[in-house]
Amino acid sequence: MCGVTGFLTSSSETEFELKSSVCRMTDQLTHRGPDDSGIWIDRGAGIALGQRRLSILDLSRDGHQPMHSESGRYVIVFNGEVYNFGELRKELEGKGHTFRGHSDTEVMLVAIEEWGVEQAVPRFNGMFAFALWDCKNRQLHLVRDRLGEKPLYYGWMGNTFLFGSELKALVAHPDFRGEVDGSTLAMYLKYCYIPTPYSVYRGIHKLPPATRLVLKQSAQGHLPAPIPYWSANEVARRGTDDPHSGSIEEAVTHLDELLRSAVKMRMVADVPLGAFLSGGVDSSTIVALMQAQSARPVKTFSIGFHDAKYNEAKFAAAVARHLGTDHTEFYVSPEEARRIVPSLPELYDEPFSDSSQIPTYLVSRLARKQVAVSLSGDGGDELFGGYKRYFVWGNIWKAIGWMPLPVRKMTSRGLRQLSPQQWNRVASILTSFFSSVARIESPGDRVHRLASILSAEDSFHRYDAVISACEAPASFLQGSSGSMPLLRAQSAESGPVDFCRYMMLQDALTYLPDDILAKVDRASMAVSLEVRVPFLDHRVVEFAARLPQSMKMRGGRGKVILRRVLSRYVPDTLIQRPKTGFALPIADWLRGPLREWSEDLLDERRLRDEGYFRPDTVRKMWDEHLSGQRDQGDQIWTILMFQAWLSHWRKQTVQENRIPQTILEQSQSSIPA
Repeated sequence: MCGVTGFLTSSSETEFELKSSVCRMTDQLTHRGPDDSGIWIDRGAGIALGQRRLSILDLSRDGHQPMHSESGRYVIVFNGEVYNFGELRKELEGKGHTFRGHSDTEVMLVAIEEWGVEQAVPRFNGMFAFALWDCKNRQLHLVRDRLGEKPLYYGWMGNTFLFGSELKALVAHPDFRGEVDGSTLAMYLKYCYIPTPYSVYRGIHKLPPATRLVLKQSAQGHLPAPIPYWSANEVARRGTDDPHSGSIEEAVTHLDELLRSAVKMRMVADVPLGAFLSGGVDSSTIVALMQAQSARPVKTFSIGFHDAKYNEAKFAAAVARHLGTDHTEFYVSPEEARRIVPSLPELYDEPFSDSSQIPTYLVSRLARKQVAVSLSGDGGDELFGGYKRYFVWGNIWKAIGWMPLPVRKMTSRGLRQLSPQQWNRVASILTSFFSSVARIESPGDRVHRLASILSAEDSFHRYDAVISACEAPASFLQGSSGSMPLLRAQSAESGPVDFCRYMMLQDALTYLPDDILAKVDRASMAVSLEVRVPFLDHRVVEFAARLPQSMKMRGGRGKVILRRVLSRYVPDTLIQRPKTGFALPIADWLRGPLREWSEDLLDERRLRDEGYFRPDTVRKMWDEHLSGQRDQGDQIWTILMFQAWLSHWRKQTVQENRIPQTILEQSQSSIPA
């Protein structure tokens, strides 16, 4: 695992200047690779590559990067792992190729020499983001893995094309100008992250998963469109056209075999290895398959909280005892968890407000004390139907989907006649008079979400209404910040659409790479820990797409087939409980120990001067939350994470006397149109 960065420039810089710039960029990624570093430049071509290495495979100098192909045509900097490198190596040796070391990076280069980039990349089974310079054709290739496990940012700044694993590497280049893209702030408020292909900076993009970008040396200022080499949409379509036709027992056996293979491939390392274990279905399945293929106890890690409402450690401990793992758990105090908050802007590099970022960092830090690689159970929810929203909103749509659109829109307008606060009061009255009426958390917000779903004209807008954390983000933003590009192009619907299946696919395309995987990557890399995700082996993803929905969700329960796999290794009694997740009492913390910190960041004068958020709207929401009138914790946390990010990177700019000056300038006025 590593951090990669570099640039392609048409400026007439000296060799010393090129080296200085790429070194500054590479140094920003030391946390991603503390074991080794390397740079390579070609002044005549204007190309510079840099890499920080976390040594996992081939700890010798034969694994050093940037790495050159045997012919000298290609130079690569690579972040990630190609798990099937052993199979590829045997195939390439059969074609007469020889190898000097035993790293997957060298196998990638030989594969590219043999088959070319276009044909080689689809053969790679792994997580990766790499930059490859073709010395012969003077082309730069940027490539990202199928599901987006590893990040890659890129974009033009003047005469220089920059790229890197994290934004902080790009910011370190002398040509970087950090103009905050106001249009992405609305998206950030809506989704709690900035979705691909956008970033917080204007002109800087995230490379979409399963794509490669080819930039010619002569393409000054031109940004070519990324080229797909694999498509989750196409996989879903093929799965619908060619569903699994066997019995569920046959499907369970095949899934067990696929997952065993995926786990085994991800257990190959020249350093200590372990796994995160929450005690839920996903992580328990991964650990069970690891232990079944290990001659010694697998090292497992979990964190716990003293508040039973948020604690899963006892369930993880029970699973660990049954499987016989070498288990480590650590109970975190609220004070220790809160101490992480000020460091979040530096860890995440751009605004990001999934509060489970805190426990994810803590469990990564715990694991890193004993291992350098950890496996995780991420991806199981999206592939096998684990999120509660699939059931709730899927069933609601089944109940109301028959209504004609005009009737739904009229009903939506009726529901909006009362504000969320008024609906909360109605719900409170009903529950006080009728004991049989169940209490629902934030009923007013749910009614308004239902109104949005009713008025949605297609599946995409229904999904957007379900996942949106903020219904009207423009109302919080000043000036041009309120405009928002579409999350993605809409595709025409042909025939009936299974809304549950649609939500799962869209989550795999957006929420999984931009929230879940980004969170895990930044939290683990901050402590130099490599995290591997067996569920995202593309063979597992492609098989899951062929499974009938009844094998995933049935009788109000998700992950039906995955539970059947796990039951071969762990008794049902250890895992039959509601899903918890990495939740934290953020709403209560904001009213209590984080209140002073929050008040400073939400100061009305400060908000007005910075020019991003409307002070009156934000303060009204803050007052509602403090008074208990309405739980606004999630939306306030989202704004606070942007404010904390802005404050941190502005200070960094001043301390290190480097650009982006634009952020400083914008703090004195509104964002330019």
